[in-house]
Amino acid sequence: MVKEDLKMEVSRLHKLDGSGATKAFCDLSIFDSFVIKGLRVVEGEKGLFVSMPREEGKDGKWYNTVIPLNREVKDEIEKLVLEAYGG
Repeated sequence: MVKEDLKMEVSRLHKLDGSGATKAFCDLSIFDSFVIKGLRVVEGEKGLFVSMPREEGKDGKWYNTVIPLNREVKDEIEKLVLEAYGG
């Protein structure tokens, strides 16, 4: 459940030019206490979505480094980032 006092804001948004799937990178500030860096706005088959930060493992696969623990928080993050992006 997203609490009313959960203060999140996009602290930086960098839009990309070009035809690639990644449309922007952004950082998200939470509680004015820490920042999640490297969220991406991505153009997928069903439209824009927000991809969490990830890193490549030794096996060549990509793994998320930030994982929302419930759907409500994930949806709130996506809404906030896409509104900042303008999509």
